[in-house]
Amino acid sequence: MDLGLMGRTALITGASKGIGYAIGEQLAGEGCNVILVARSAADLAAAKAKIAAQFPAVKVVVHASDLSTEAATSALAAAFPDIDILVNNAGAIRPGTLEEVDDALWRSYWDLKVFGYINLTRSYYTLMKARRRGVIINIVGIAGEKLPSGYIAGATGNASLIAFTKSMGGASPAHGVRIVGINPGSVLTEKSLHSMRLRAQEKLGDPDRWEELVKDMPFGRTIKPVEISAMAALLASDLSGYTSGEVINIDGGVLWSR
Repeated sequence: MDLGLMGRTALITGASKGIGYAIGEQLAGEGCNVILVARSAADLAAAKAKIAAQFPAVKVVVHASDLSTEAATSALAAAFPDIDILVNNAGAIRPGTLEEVDDALWRSYWDLKVFGYINLTRSYYTLMKARRRGVIINIVGIAGEKLPSGYIAGATGNASLIAFTKSMGGASPAHGVRIVGINPGSVLTEKSLHSMRLRAQEKLGDPDRWEELVKDMPFGRTIKPVEISAMAALLASDLSGYTSGEVINIDGGVLWSR
């Protein structure tokens, strides 16, 4: 299926690894020029080399930045003002109960994952609104729907981003802009695989038995990154031209299971 994205430009944050990298790779495969943003210049260089080798016809640009401040998000929008697609993906929040996550830690998590999304959306929404075109995709997380208390900062942060996406996405069509989101469940990335191997070593005495830890998940496995990136590409395309203010859950039905 041709998504009609050839020649468009997408900026993806948290794009050096994991879901962000997968989305950058997917969009490049659709003919998009991509701007990859993350903290690590070395990781970005490696990501750029892999994508450029696969898709030499597209332009791949990298930009190292910590997006946890409004100054950084404003600078990014000033450096790359003319984009068609923004994918907010940067930021990870660790598990912890209310008693375990103190104020400083909570704020550090939200500065990047919550306010980073909001600030970057503000900057690019203003630019897209003036041109009357553009798509913003927020990669959030299923914890914003499940609301586990053992992941309190992440659950409440994701819930706020879900509300933010729906609220902004309900108003944005009046200005020719679409704002949507994706709530991934457990995705198999390098980072999550490392964690599962450690758990398998601890629980089963063998890191190579990590797949036994996910056998009770839907379909007996975790989510493949491409299952998130393919949805992002579809949402970014004109084939989803009437979709705004929606947040798509991709969790194998876990949210509704009993």
